[in-house]
Amino acid sequence: MPNVIRIVMAGEGGQGVQSIAEIIAEAANEEGRECLYIPNFGVEQRGGVSIAFVQIGDEAIGAPKFNKGDIVVALSDRALYRTKQYVGPQTTFVYDSSIDVPEKDLPKDAKKVLGIPAVEISKNELHPRVFNIIIMGAVVGATGVISVEDAKRAIEKKLGAKFEKQPQLRELNFNAIDRGIDLVTKAG
Repeated sequence: MPNVIRIVMAGEGGQGVQSIAEIIAEAANEEGRECLYIPNFGVEQRGGVSIAFVQIGDEAIGAPKFNKGDIVVALSDRALYRTKQYVGPQTTFVYDSSIDVPEKDLPKDAKKVLGIPAVEISKNELHPRVFNIIIMGAVVGATGVISVEDAKRAIEKKLGAKFEKQPQLRELNFNAIDRGIDLVTKAG
């Protein structure tokens, strides 16, 4: 399977993991790329661990499941423990540095482990509601799997009705994606 990027994102239900996985898949689709998105969450949804699996490639993707991700993102301590199995020697592991997790519990076999202060940035600089868009920016910045312009177009498509009612939300979300890209670039 040449040129396939495998992404695993996990967080607590309600953190927006599935939303950003959907937006990333939509952006890849708009670029004419092959993509597969598989949501995985329990019946509890809000409050349980939610995991999204996304694969994006230039050719047909043969299997929906994979063993190791190219990028694995954990947004909570429970998500961190649930995603460690998808980390391998070629994986970039990104986690929110506000997670109170001992250093010894971070993956040791990852190519890179990047802690970014997404919760802190969203609360103190932007708005708590764009936390997940900061994470989306981190995924885009770490992988280059989709262009920033296509990511922003996909956000516009997904949230356009809200942007019409509250135009300042467009700039807020676009600033959040740019901030996520910046955070992962500086951490890397």
